[in-house]
Amino acid sequence: MKFLLTMLVLSSTLVSPGSSHGQKRNRKAPQLKKLQEWHFIVSGDSRNCGDFIMPAIANGASRHKAVFYWHLGDFRAMRAPDQDFLGEIGQSLTINDIKQYQDRAWDDFLKMQIGPFEKHGIPVFLGIGNHELIPPKTREQYLEKFAKWIDGPQIREQRLKDDSSAGGARTYYRWRQSAVDFINLDNGSNEQFDSQQLAWFNKVLKQDVDDPSVLTIVVGMHKSLPDSISNWHSMAESPEGTRSGRCVYKSLVKAQTEGHKRVYVLASHSHFYMPDIYNTDFWRSNQSTKGVILPGWIVGTAGAVRYRLPDNSPKEARTDVYGYLAATVNAGGRPGAIDFQFKQIRNNKAEGDDFVSDEVKKMFSSQAQQYCLNGNSDMAQPKLLPEPPDTPCPE
Repeated sequence: MKFLLTMLVLSSTLVSPGSSHGQKRNRKAPQLKKLQEWHFIVSGDSRNCGDFIMPAIANGASRHKAVFYWHLGDFRAMRAPDQDFLGEIGQSLTINDIKQYQDRAWDDFLKMQIGPFEKHGIPVFLGIGNHELIPPKTREQYLEKFAKWIDGPQIREQRLKDDSSAGGARTYYRWRQSAVDFINLDNGSNEQFDSQQLAWFNKVLKQDVDDPSVLTIVVGMHKSLPDSISNWHSMAESPEGTRSGRCVYKSLVKAQTEGHKRVYVLASHSHFYMPDIYNTDFWRSNQSTKGVILPGWIVGTAGAVRYRLPDNSPKEARTDVYGYLAATVNAGGRPGAIDFQFKQIRNNKAEGDDFVSDEVKKMFSSQAQQYCLNGNSDMAQPKLLPEPPDTPCPE
């Protein structure tokens, strides 16, 4: 009897995810059981030197027994040949052979960077970045080339479940994995998010909030939402990006505080690692969100030229490193909670568990090895962008 009374007291005190913000609950919290942990891996920006780094990320994903890998965009540089592409043994192109490079760049990405995940049997989800849209490349070409990874059975099934009349593949999509809804958004160009994508996103959030089986919402995109610590290299690059990105942030806050869902926001575009990216004066003082700071990360560390950190970066931020985020779902037995840890890719095995193997190194010239493993840094200092006044979002 004493055990039964104890269990009744414990069950009556359960609260739903997100209630720690002090918001009044609008529905009874579900009875949550301890769930088994599982893992996924995420990173982005593998241009320049990703052919060196992505095989190491694939090995890390295998070591962590990842359910999938999520790439947040910018596969190849496209404006000019990547340093790893030019340095591959047997490669005959030069830096001036732009057209031939552009014709072959995406095939190089699939062979050198996605191939290692397929060897490990790890599914891959792809997000679109701004470099996927550098002319002559287009969204239509992207959809055709990467259909396998952006319109696989899991994605297609969810799209038709959401809307039986939905057409073909889109650059934005979602998929369910256990009690987590993963939402991949397209902000690869300055007019995004457009009204169609925003309407779809808000519809998806409403479905998630109304669905008690969804405990967690993870949103991934290339550029971080505006008004982050890395605001100079984010959706704030355009007026429409600023407006629509702020609306997405506000909708996610509502899903967390009123819908009691756990919310996590992932991005790349800035070529460094940074946690807590939305802990800024703008969002702390924002009246419409009551100062709620969403948990957000930048992980643009899959091979792209490394940028300088902004002056106000958190102490955990790092640059001149390569790596990935290792995510543990239901971390510590907490249903729907996700723990993210940055894993650095080292130059050799003696330095750590994640490293560029000798097998990969021997595929490239000594010059390419030297550049990618010991250089590949942009020393230009971050810029400051103005933060325009906040405006209401459409209903």
